[in-house]
Parts: sequence; structure tokens; C-alpha cells
Amino acid sequence: MPSLVLRPLTLAVALSCLSLAAHAQHAPAPAPAASDAKAKDAQEATQLPVVTVSATADAKGLAAAYAGGQVARGGRAGILGTKDNMETPFSITAYTNDLIQDRQAKSVAEVLQNDPGVRVARGYGNFQETYFMRGFIVGSDDVAYNGLYSLLPRQYVASELFERVEVLRGASAFLMGASPNGGGIGGNISLLPKRAPNEALTRVTVNTGSGDAGGVAIDVARRFGPDHATGVRFNAAYRDGGTAVDDEKSKTSVASLGLDWRSRDVRLSGDIGYQDNQLKRTRPSVTVNGLTSVPAVPDNSTNFAQPWTYSNERDVFGSVRGEWDINSNVTAWAAYGARRSDESNRLAGVTVTDATTGDGTWYRFDNVRHDSVDTGEIGLRGKLRTGSIGHEWVVSAAAFALDTKNGYAMDFLNTQPTNIYQPTTSTLPDFSSSVYTGNSTADPLINTRVRTSSVAIGDTLSMLDDQVLLTLGLRHQTLKQDSISATTSFLGTVTPGGTVTTYDKSKTSPVVGAVFKATKQFSLYGNYIEGLVKGDSLAAQDGLPARDLAPYASRQKELGVKYDGGRLGFTAAWFTTNKPRAVLAQNTAQGEDRHRGVELTAFGLATRSVKILGGVNFLDAKQHGTGDDSTEGKRTLGIPEFQGNVGVEWEVPYVQGLALDSRVVHTGKVYADSANTLRVPAWTRLDAGARYMFEVQGTLLTLRARVDNLTNKKYWASAGGYPDQSYLVVGAPRSFNLSVSADF
Repeated sequence: MPSLVLRPLTLAVALSCLSLAAHAQHAPAPAPAASDAKAKDAQEATQLPVVTVSATADAKGLAAAYAGGQVARGGRAGILGTKDNMETPFSITAYTNDLIQDRQAKSVAEVLQNDPGVRVARGYGNFQETYFMRGFIVGSDDVAYNGLYSLLPRQYVASELFERVEVLRGASAFLMGASPNGGGIGGNISLLPKRAPNEALTRVTVNTGSGDAGGVAIDVARRFGPDHATGVRFNAAYRDGGTAVDDEKSKTSVASLGLDWRSRDVRLSGDIGYQDNQLKRTRPSVTVNGLTSVPAVPDNSTNFAQPWTYSNERDVFGSVRGEWDINSNVTAWAAYGARRSDESNRLAGVTVTDATTGDGTWYRFDNVRHDSVDTGEIGLRGKLRTGSIGHEWVVSAAAFALDTKNGYAMDFLNTQPTNIYQPTTSTLPDFSSSVYTGNSTADPLINTRVRTSSVAIGDTLSMLDDQVLLTLGLRHQTLKQDSISATTSFLGTVTPGGTVTTYDKSKTSPVVGAVFKATKQFSLYGNYIEGLVKGDSLAAQDGLPARDLAPYASRQKELGVKYDGGRLGFTAAWFTTNKPRAVLAQNTAQGEDRHRGVELTAFGLATRSVKILGGVNFLDAKQHGTGDDSTEGKRTLGIPEFQGNVGVEWEVPYVQGLALDSRVVHTGKVYADSANTLRVPAWTRLDAGARYMFEVQGTLLTLRARVDNLTNKKYWASAGGYPDQSYLVVGAPRSFNLSVSADF
């Protein structure tokens, strides 16, 4: 186990929590609900004790876990609340905390490696986690937390912060509102905070891994008061060290506190979190320029980052939420969230100019950003009947505000040579006289103000003894953005900033969804729903005045079938989504991306001792109406025609407490340019792990070992991640992780 250099504050927090946990062992334990009972005989346990919250302060609570415990029976369908999968006309998968722990996922991206419909890429500029869903980019800026957008750290989110990761596939303008940063066309990702379960919890985890990395985490939860109405859950973690890539370093400190209180009619909750994530010499993405082919993948442990590069992000965030059952049929809710973030990075991204030799260039790019987010929603949800027809209606209003300050310095005329196969390094270069600056990195100024607001109304009608469910709804949304020009300096010319350009448009987004419960095991569903993003602002041209285009509305149609056999579940969906493209011809916007696909997923227990989780995706994603023969009808950059995951876990019947798992991840070929001249080969990766539970003097211990990329496959893990940019990312080499958890 590598030595850990814990900072005094981190160590003090850990010792305080352990002291609290020790004192709590002598206090009377709350009576657990039957569904929350923890196995007292560790010799009979074959998996971690299931921690279940029978009620929370958050939108009807968590959906129950499905057989096998890796996914839930349902999830949040935006303002419609938590829904069972068999009763919603949308495709939702909610990954549980058991899966997060057993796969030793350190971040949201690592959790979503288990999803056959999601692929992880790099976002703009540095090391932002970005996701492809149904062929569309979903930035980490647009991940929701406890039902509200953009509250979590925007580059990287540590897994200790959340209870579940929920994936809502497809457009969602009605369900969740337009995402503030332009995502939400192919789907949404929502993270749910941790809550104190009905049974006392004290868990300490120590881990180590490739690159002499190590860490420690603590998770403490208690319920207090009459009927144990008050819950407290505290999480803290510290990770430090290298990775399987040469000379990469990362250090993450995280802490969160979740409080909740519930009575017969009222449920309240509050969360506050802190994350400090520091990256040093992280291997950058690769951009290509002037190539006719993609360069061969370099050795996957080779690091072509410059030694002085870094990316640091510090965030404080939180939310409060309350629900009041006005009567047995009507519930009111309100929520508010905020985030304050500081980011700074010094980058040297690589551009390859010779595919054969791997020669390329880099230049120094410094950037500072400060974000201030405030967001909230209010609403009413209720039930009523009109004759034989039942109604679950909802009305809501939401608002979002983001202020971003930015300062940067880009020395793109002062390039330095390197090679992705035999990297060269240098000391930190001074900025040249040709550096291009915007505002100041020492005192960044505001450059963007985003304001969105919306009102929504919806109703789910149930007919024929609830065999048919019909969802109808509308959301009217206003998208406003002020872009403030920076004060720039380039080649001795200073251009004053402060000019404000405002975009202010509105659009109404409908939804129609239907579910037909053919039997207790089969549901058929369909939906028409739209996505919404800000339109382009056109400059004055050809005698026409400058003007803003209406928001772009993507249109999704989806048909599917769901099967629930009690222990094993399947879903199949066919969808088509048309999204307007930002292609300008004759001073008007034209063109669209047409994405059509089929999704197949499976989950649950294949046998009493074998769990399965996986699926496949077939996707036809093409560009149309581009106004350019070289791109017309070509595949969308970075999107494979086929991708799939197969995960299997086997609880070994002959060794009590032992489980083995494996996961195969396959991604078909993609293109790194819109003209489809740069072909990126397909790849397949194998991961494997083991878990062993045993008891020592009344303490339940869980030992987990994991190897990702078992065969040490070399591959380009992704292309794209930002519109019309190649952004090639080298897949990580074989990586090892080992952890031990103690449940006191």
C-alpha cells in the first residue's frame, strides 16, 4: 500500500468522523425496516448489505433496486417524478451505489462505462468529461443533481458524492427543460445525493492502484429523533498519486453532507458538497491538421504532456428541496441550488501534422474561469379522476442563472515541436510578443450571462384499468444569453471589450407519450418529444440586418418494448431524432443531423448466481443539407454505427462471499472529421474484477480487486467531444485497483 500524504484538514475530518462513529456504536440503533435489514451472519452474505431508503425528501424517493442490485426498477422522469420503468414512455436506467462500489468507479464517466448507449469523450479545451448519447454530445456542464442542472463540478465528479447515476435516453425539453449549455438532445444524466438509510451505516474504505495511487474514504449515516425522522449522512474522501500513464498525477479531495427530515406530510432535505480536483501532466487530447489518415495509436502508457501542464478545479455546491402533501391527492414542491467554482489550467494540447511519423506541435495556453450558478424550481403534482379516467397532473416553473468570468492567454503563433511516439519536453516557455490574450488571467472578467426560465404543464391519463397510460404536456421556455466581448491584445493591438450581445428567444416544447401494458411482464411504449438549444446569431450580411434565429428544436420519435420477468429485464427501442445544424447559407440556417437507431439492453439475474448488465446500440447518424458536397450525407463525427457492452458477475457457489465479474466494451469505427476521410478503427476492451466478503471479529470486510483493459489493448478511445473537432483520446493502459471496505 503506498504511503498517503494526507493534508492536516483531511486527516482531522477523517479522525473526527471515526470518533463520531465509535460513539454511535454505543447508542441505541434505530429499528430498521424489513426491507433495510442488514445480514447479521456474514457467512451467509454473498454481496454487500443493501442500503435502502424507504422514503426521502426527494421527489417520491428512490426507485427500488432490481434483482441483482445493479440497476433500479425505475428512475426520475423529470417533472413527472420517480416512475417505474414499465409505466413510463421513456427509456431510463438508474445505476445503483452497489454497482458503483463493486466496479470501483471513481467518477461519473467510470460509472457510465457500464452503459451500452453512452460513450465518454473529452470536452472543449482540457479534460472535461463529455458524453455521447444517441450520437449527440452531452457536456458535463449539463449533468443534473437532485433534479437541477449544472450544480456539480463541470470537469470531473467524484463517485463519493452520489447514490445513483440515472440515464434518461433521448430528448427531454419538456421533462427537464432545455439544458443551459446546449446539451439534452440525445439524453440527460442525473445524479442523486446520498441519504441516511433506516439502518446505521459506518463504512471506511482504503484503496490503492496503478501509478502508486492511494486513497481513503469514509461514509457515515445515522437517523435520529422520534420515528427516526431526521437523517444525517457525511462522506469524505481523499485520493492522491499517479495513474498507469507515465508521470500523470491527480489529487482529489471531496466532502459532502446530506440532511433530511420527514413527517407525515412534509419532507425536507439539504445537501452541501466540496470538491478539489487537481491534475498534473495529464495526457492531452490529440488534434489533427492537414492529414489524410489518422495516426497509429501510440503506446498507451506514453505521456506526451508537457511537465508543467496542470488543470485545477475547486467547487462548492449545494441544494435544498422540500415537499408538502397538501392533502392526499396534491403535493407541492420547491427546490433551490447553487454552485461556486474556480478553475485554472495551463495546457499544451498536441496537434499532429504528420500521420506517419507522429510529428506535431504544441503551444502554451493558460486559462482561468469562475462560475456562479443559481437555479430553482417550484411545482404542484396531483391525482384526480374524471369518470373512468385517472389523471396524474403536474405544473411547474423553473429558472436558471449562470455568470461566467474568464481570462486566457493563447500563444498559438509560438508553436513548439513534439512527437506522440517519442515526446519531447521543455521548460515552461515565456509568452511571446505574439500571444493573444482575452481579459486577464489574474483578474478575469465576466464574459457570459445565461438566463433561462420556463413553465410546464403535463398530465398522465390512465385508462382501461390502468392498462393504457397517455402522457401529454407542454413547456414554454425562454432562453437568454448575454455575451460580453473580452478586452483582447494581439500583435500589439488592444481591442477594448465590454460590448454586450444579447440573445433572447422563446419556444414551446410538447410531449406525447403512451404506454400499453400488454401483460404484467410486457409494456409497449412510444413518444414524441423535442429537445431545445439556443439558435444562432447572424451578423449583418447582403443588406440584411443582424438577427437571432429562433431556438433549434430537435424532434424525436421513439417506439419500444419493455419486459420485466421479476428477475430478468429487457428493453428494446427504435428512435429517430432530427436536429437542426448550425450551417449557414445565404444568411439563413439550414441542414440537420438525422440520427436513427435501435437500442437493446438486458439486466438482472440470468441464474441465482449470475448477474448480467449490458446491451447493444445500432446507430445511423448522418449530416444532411450541409451545403457542402464533401460532408453531405456523411456520418456525424465521432459516432459509431455499432457499440455494445456485456457485463457478467458470478457469485461463486463453492466459496462463500466470493464474486467474479467481467465486462467487454466494444465501439465500432468512427470518423475524426465531418468529411469522413479520417477513419478511427473499432476497438474492444476487456475488464475483470473480483469481490470477497468476510468477517473479522464482528466487522464485515469487503475486498475488491479490478483490472481494466486486461489485455492492455491500444486504441483511440474517442474522437470528437466538441463539434467539428477531432479531439482524439488515447485509451488508458492496463490499470489495477484494489480496495478494502470495513462496515462497522
